[in-house]
Amino acid sequence: MPHSPPTGPAAWARDLAMGLRFAAGGGREGWIRTVLNAVGVGLGVAVLLLGASAPSLLDSWHGREKARENLGQEHEPRPADDTLLYAHADTRFHHQNIRGRLVRPDGTHPPKPPGVAALPGPGTMLVSPGLKELLDSSDGKALRERLPYRVVGTIGDAGLQGPAELTYLAGSSMLTERLAYRIDHFGLRYTDRPMRAPAVVLVIMTCVALLTPVMVFIGTSVRFGGERRDHRLAALRLIGTDIRTTRRIAAGEVLLGSLAGLVLGAAFFLGGRQFASVVTLWDINVFPSDIAPDPVLATLIAVLVPSAAVLVTLFAQRGVTVEPLGVVRNRPVVRRRLWWRPLVPLAGAGLLLTVSRDGDRVDSALNTSRLAIGATLLLLGVTALLPWLVEAVVRRLRGGPVPWQLATRRLQLNSGAATRAVAGITVAVAGAISVHLLFTGMQAGFADSYARTGRPVVEMTGGADGWRQTRDAVRQLRETDGVRWASGTIETSVSAAGDRGRVMEGSDFLMTDSAHVTVGDCAELARLADLGSCADGDVFLTDNLDGVPFAKPGARLNLDPPEGTEPARPPQPWTLPASARFVHAKADTDGLAVHSILITPSAVDIGRIHRPLMHLTAGYDADEPNALEHIRTTAARVDPTLAVVSMAENRHDGQYDSLRTCMLVGAVITLLLIGAGLVVSTVEQLYEHRRLLSALDAFGTRRAVLGWSVMWQTAIPVALGLALAVTGGLALGTLLLWMIKSPVFVDWPVVAAMAGAGGAVILLVTLLSLPPLWRMMRPDGLRTE
Repeated sequence: MPHSPPTGPAAWARDLAMGLRFAAGGGREGWIRTVLNAVGVGLGVAVLLLGASAPSLLDSWHGREKARENLGQEHEPRPADDTLLYAHADTRFHHQNIRGRLVRPDGTHPPKPPGVAALPGPGTMLVSPGLKELLDSSDGKALRERLPYRVVGTIGDAGLQGPAELTYLAGSSMLTERLAYRIDHFGLRYTDRPMRAPAVVLVIMTCVALLTPVMVFIGTSVRFGGERRDHRLAALRLIGTDIRTTRRIAAGEVLLGSLAGLVLGAAFFLGGRQFASVVTLWDINVFPSDIAPDPVLATLIAVLVPSAAVLVTLFAQRGVTVEPLGVVRNRPVVRRRLWWRPLVPLAGAGLLLTVSRDGDRVDSALNTSRLAIGATLLLLGVTALLPWLVEAVVRRLRGGPVPWQLATRRLQLNSGAATRAVAGITVAVAGAISVHLLFTGMQAGFADSYARTGRPVVEMTGGADGWRQTRDAVRQLRETDGVRWASGTIETSVSAAGDRGRVMEGSDFLMTDSAHVTVGDCAELARLADLGSCADGDVFLTDNLDGVPFAKPGARLNLDPPEGTEPARPPQPWTLPASARFVHAKADTDGLAVHSILITPSAVDIGRIHRPLMHLTAGYDADEPNALEHIRTTAARVDPTLAVVSMAENRHDGQYDSLRTCMLVGAVITLLLIGAGLVVSTVEQLYEHRRLLSALDAFGTRRAVLGWSVMWQTAIPVALGLALAVTGGLALGTLLLWMIKSPVFVDWPVVAAMAGAGGAVILLVTLLSLPPLWRMMRPDGLRTE
């Protein structure tokens, strides 16, 4: 009985297996082609695995922060053997954030944060490895003066958000309930708040700009060596295989490269994540173990990447006719039509416009999907327009030098291979420019805000023990190098004596009608209002205390009004002196007048005020390079728990600079990868036309002529692609900024740098293509057997 050939899935399995055998046993050329496919797919898979690791990375990063922190308990415990006083003592040193915490145990069994075997004693501290390295360095001398604690150990990894984090835990016998709060455990319940619209747009666009070029690059990688493969398939047609079988065999050949790419991608990912500890972006630094792909997403990548490789190969074979005696491409020659190509970016822009109507509700699942799909369509629309643009331009090119004519004629005959490789550059640069424009627009808003409010002034706030402490703090600030002037007040709030508070509608938060109080000497209060005559013991009311009917001379007030959800404390009655005078309030630097009750120190017992706030302000010489660091050191000596804020220091600048650097590095790496694909594509085309090159050499054509022709053949599609990328990237970035109502600001040097990197790829591809070009330009290439 004759054997019937398999059909259906069995035929697919047989042909795919045959393609796998051809790829594995195809000799040196077959192995080179498979390795190129595997490397290209592997690099794309590594990036996809990195994206799939984002959920676990964020969970680990936030999880360690929640485990080691306690921001204060709703019902503060009483002092006991298992409680301690806990205070924040953060600082900054040369644009680096340093997380600091102070502790003072109440008993012998206090709680300990993760990574800490035993709490440090008074005057000692545990530090992170990164902070220890900084303190031991020559640059850390000023910081050692600010942290006068003896280092007795390091904090373990469980107590750090990242290996490079700068943090310390110090013991202090000076902590009081005015400066700290009491806790009986570490770890906090934390509810994620929905991100604001700009943050959502930023995160989604970064993912889209990162993953879209990867998809294009994988699609290009699986087509490496396509022309040589097609000639081998012609030999299979000669022995009787049909067209469908040859296409499935071709898919099998690509399948081996994609499967090997999965293995290589996993190796690239595991090797690359070891460098995570040396990367810090927006003060975020993570451990390599935090970068672990989600199992479901990793499984999808393992299934979809080989499937996509097979589908891309089958789709590419539709434009090729493999006959027993040769290969016919692009039959018949049809001009690319324009009508449908603009519909792709227009559809993306339409989706983005529908999202913009919902304002701040961008974080909903529907709007997130529309935003991601819209941005992806807009970027892919740029690649859809590229083939038509290249064909339309080169079709009109006539005349010129011989190298130019050789290049343009080659592109006129077949521009498909060139545009496929350039598509990766186009979408990568367009995505990078759009994300960069989004960042610069948001940064421009921060810069504008700091330009209006930023001035060489430092504000410090913290708990106050009395007027004497505030006065001494002002004196120390005035004696600090680089400080021009300093002032200080004590601030609190008061309510009417009988006001017990009320619960706000829709919550259990207790609210009272209160008035702001500022305590200071006559010189300090004169900065806030026109006092006229003033002596210690006087009280003043600003003339704009509207809506505070109880703030009148002779009124009974409560110095400790109820607040929040804390249990009511015994009232601290105090009477506004009948001699209190109304004075005219001055406007501050922002043009806002002070609304306050102004009290000189001897007129009130500050000890009766619950947690009064000390507010210090210092103006410094902006030309003094270390003035800000000297002020921070003085503030730490006054009270290490003081919150220090520099009005002239735009922290977003440093974050933006680091992000811009990472974007440029990422764009350059992507361009280099795609440039490698261009090299392979160019060499393949040279190999296909080696007989023509030999004929030109036999006729005496100079090598320089053909070298320039290769450069122009690469440069024309890349230049058109970059022009399209800049236009599309600016359009997408502008649309996104319009969505989040941010100003549009283009950092042209960065845009030029990205475009210049694309131009450098042209030169790189040309240089790497010259050696094989010289080898193929030999008269013996005309020999025929």
